[in-house]
Amino acid sequence: MMKKTSTKNARILHEYAKFLREAKQLDDSTIDGAMKSINRFEEATSYLDFKKFRTKHAIAFKKQLLNSKSMVTGDNLSKATVLTTMRHLKSFFQFLVTQKGYRAKINYSDIEYFNLSEKDTRIANAKRKRNVATVEQVMQTLEAMPCDTALEMRDRALFAFVLLTGARDGAVASVKIKHVDLVDQSFYQDAREVKTKFSKTFVTYFFPVGELPSTALAEWIEYLTGELGYKPNDPLFPKTKLAHNENQQFTAVGLLKESWSNATPIRKVFKQAFEAVGLPYFNPHSFRNTLVRLGENLCGTPEEFKAWSQNLGHESVLTSFYSYGDVPDYRQAELLKTLAQPRTESTPEMEALIQQTMMKMLNK
Repeated sequence: MMKKTSTKNARILHEYAKFLREAKQLDDSTIDGAMKSINRFEEATSYLDFKKFRTKHAIAFKKQLLNSKSMVTGDNLSKATVLTTMRHLKSFFQFLVTQKGYRAKINYSDIEYFNLSEKDTRIANAKRKRNVATVEQVMQTLEAMPCDTALEMRDRALFAFVLLTGARDGAVASVKIKHVDLVDQSFYQDAREVKTKFSKTFVTYFFPVGELPSTALAEWIEYLTGELGYKPNDPLFPKTKLAHNENQQFTAVGLLKESWSNATPIRKVFKQAFEAVGLPYFNPHSFRNTLVRLGENLCGTPEEFKAWSQNLGHESVLTSFYSYGDVPDYRQAELLKTLAQPRTESTPEMEALIQQTMMKMLNK
């Protein structure tokens, strides 16, 4: 029988979770990830008292993890997963050496053995090719989505809303009717009520993606407020109401005046919508990549791209470049061919932005 975690370990883990939440201001999902990594280490060491941690434990665990199989794919765990786990453990033990009762027990230098080799670290940090939908593919999918029932109208408006705003799924799940201004064509991401990243409040104006998404959203809001009597403080995308059918199985029968508790239903809507038109699944977050690529084509000046970037909630335009702005293979070839031709004059602002970007890349 596997040994249970010790009382002392449980106590300090509780303190560490509080430290991450209150001092580091991390969200619950990030804290859960850190705790999962620590639990992996505990299982591998038969719930060793953290005070007895030594170099050999870090080395043995690292070796074990590098040879472990993923329960999902059956292949070895990705280097990225291993690196994340090691960083979680390193941060945890660095916290421990600052705590009373652990300072004299743990050698700080032993914690360094949680580092991966330079080669494995490079592999873990390598950027992977992203599967990004084009605006044309998204519009094709939206046009094919049915809108005969209340649930179908909601799902269609939801799909349109993510394209219009590039909002993260957590924000979409928590948005209320009052946060959307159809006249101003905007979404007020009020962190007091909307689950935004880093609890940041900002306004997103609808991206120029055509008339259909705006129409689908406007029709949905009119239906919610006019036909169903929803108020401004009610959810924009309400939860599905379930009831038993004649076979005593749950079936959708309408809408509740409640928000979704998580983004799982949103991802399900996207999956079904893309499957219906024979396209691969593009998750809601990937629409942010779609919008960045659209912005790269439409924006002609640094100021325009800065506004586009701010609309996604990015304080720095470089965030859009580095996090979402990977150039597709076909476009990379086109650009390299273009660069072989005589250059046209560029503006001082564009030259300054290019220089800033290149310096940032060189300093990484």
